[in-house]
Amino acid sequence: MIDLKILRDDPDAARASQRARGEDADLVDAALAADEGRRSSLAEFERARAEQKTYGKTVSAAAKEDKPALIAHAKTLSERVKDLEQQAGVADEHLQVLVRRIGNLIQPGVPSGGEDDFTLLHEVGTPRDFAAEGFEPRDHVELGELLGAIDIPRGAKVGGSRFYFLTGQGARLELGLLNLAMSRAIEAGFSPMVVPTLVKPDVMAGAGFLDAHSSEVYRLADDDLYLTGTSEVALAGYHADEILDLANGPIRYAGWSTCFRREAGSHGKDTRGIIRVHQFQKIELFSYCPVEEAVAEHQRLLDFERGLLDAVELPYRVIDVAAGDLGGPASRKYDCEAWVPTQGRYRELTSTSNCTTYQARRLGIRERDPAKDGATRYVATLNGTAATTRWLVAILENHQQADGSVVVPQALRPFVGLDVLEPVGRS
Repeated sequence: MIDLKILRDDPDAARASQRARGEDADLVDAALAADEGRRSSLAEFERARAEQKTYGKTVSAAAKEDKPALIAHAKTLSERVKDLEQQAGVADEHLQVLVRRIGNLIQPGVPSGGEDDFTLLHEVGTPRDFAAEGFEPRDHVELGELLGAIDIPRGAKVGGSRFYFLTGQGARLELGLLNLAMSRAIEAGFSPMVVPTLVKPDVMAGAGFLDAHSSEVYRLADDDLYLTGTSEVALAGYHADEILDLANGPIRYAGWSTCFRREAGSHGKDTRGIIRVHQFQKIELFSYCPVEEAVAEHQRLLDFERGLLDAVELPYRVIDVAAGDLGGPASRKYDCEAWVPTQGRYRELTSTSNCTTYQARRLGIRERDPAKDGATRYVATLNGTAATTRWLVAILENHQQADGSVVVPQALRPFVGLDVLEPVGRS
């Protein structure tokens, strides 16, 4: 959640952030009123408790014949203190509910609006002119069938819609891609992590995935656990309620996990192929850093993502995502979108977000403040996609040949073990 001090000191900035997101700016005023009510209730409770302690000393020092009446009044005071404590607790709970509905404050320069209101930052590479090459490009589903790489009918038979098998060369391509991403992450100073894909409610909520996005999450009701849609959740929870030592720089992890998303609300969208599926593989980068270094760390994550896209030789663009498409935890997000030839448009492959202290506040993750003699303060958390199953769509389509074969990008070949994916028969 956001810092209450910011709400009190600069409510206009919080209102403007809410409006830019297309969300309710009146929540800021409701939260401020609730904060005032909580503080008033807490102050009254503290006064009553102080009075109770002072009166207790009076009872102890009183003469024996005076004590019965004094004790009776002490009981009345005790009941009042308990009642005020309960009222303060209710007021605090009300405040927390309101504050959790307010998204992270966006950074200056983030475009207002929704999904289509992004700012284009860079375009890299030129999409191939298949007409000039003399053939019509196949989509990734047809290529996957020719290569014996993707089996969607059997995926549906086993798991239902939006499930699939990666088989043979398809499995080798995905494993090669993920290993390339992890290898580069290690070289860049990220510690590799294989993380849990089931997490407790407090971790899911702390990472910010049980607010506006709860409908997208799979929940195991009997166990009160959630399946994660990104290892960001587990990595955010890894240092929950800890004080980190960031004296030597940010702590950086690269998490490998299977991810699960319900894709609620996506009926009719991307029903063909493996662009929008319920289960996929992903390498996710995650950083803990001092708040002063968060903007630079965000650029570092973006540069890593771009370097990986360059390595697999894809035409792509970088966009500054509009406020209404950020999600609650992010104060700024950059997406890299690769060109998909058969769709004639760019599709998101990577996303990197600066969540400032939003997640750390919820999860209690702090560091020693070097400017305040060891006092603690919340850290910034950031995340970024290194590679996912969706990358296969762009790799297959952009590197296909007229005969249905697919040239493996040079950087991927040592990890895939093949230079070219060749068409094969399938039963």
